[in-house]
Amino acid sequence: MLTDYHNHLERGTLTLDYLKQFTDTANEKGIQHFGISEHAYHFYQTADILRNSWVDERRYYDMADYVNLFKEAWKNDIDVKMSIEMDYTPGKHKEMGQFIKSYDFDYVIGSIHWIGDFGIDLAEYRKEWDRRDVYEVYRSYFDQVVTLAQSNLFDIIGHIDLVKIFKYVPEDESFLMEQYDRATTALAQSKTCVEISTAGLRKPTQTLYPDKTLLQMCFDKNIPIVLSSDAHVPEHVGADFDQALTLARQVGYEEIVTFSKGERKTYSLG
Repeated sequence: MLTDYHNHLERGTLTLDYLKQFTDTANEKGIQHFGISEHAYHFYQTADILRNSWVDERRYYDMADYVNLFKEAWKNDIDVKMSIEMDYTPGKHKEMGQFIKSYDFDYVIGSIHWIGDFGIDLAEYRKEWDRRDVYEVYRSYFDQVVTLAQSNLFDIIGHIDLVKIFKYVPEDESFLMEQYDRATTALAQSKTCVEISTAGLRKPTQTLYPDKTLLQMCFDKNIPIVLSSDAHVPEHVGADFDQALTLARQVGYEEIVTFSKGERKTYSLG
């Protein structure tokens, strides 16, 4: 079984023709479970969850149009899962929960892109890394990984170590292992799966999310996995899955999880 659960239409249109470019690529690559998980901040319905100048300029979708796109796809026998990628926002658990419950998602991805007003993976904020203490950024980031898991709102955590995107990594390995350990301990006590994402190979880090050490901790604590490409264009669907599968098997994974309307099943990996 292969999944690709983390994909975005934002660079194109919320139309069946554009969606089909993604699903056709998934079919060509033998991906049996494919989903679209648009960024929640694009939707008017999330204005009470995440607000800042960068996000507000990019809030231009209505959830009604998004849901109708999937209904049209299903009516045309296009097998695609409906999801959302939500920016985990501390202090907004009630609002996030209400939004998630309002729609019949197959699964929900929770990701961390913001530490306060600092967009850690955005080119516009790249110089901010040089002004900040890397250890404080990592501690704050993994604080959010822990509380994301404890919220139990999400089925999958997206790109769990996204914080390494621009190659800013603490030199103290024991500090890093401490962050990994508390994150995976919290995830192991939640319903949240971890995605192996190939998106990092297309970013400055040029590595998979998560790195091998962190994924090994996930395996050792029985945290399930899915595979994702985080494709923002059709040609990136299923990209570099050979590397993701190799990494998964190296640390011991033999199974993968699938989702349909919140119901999860386990299959052999690959």
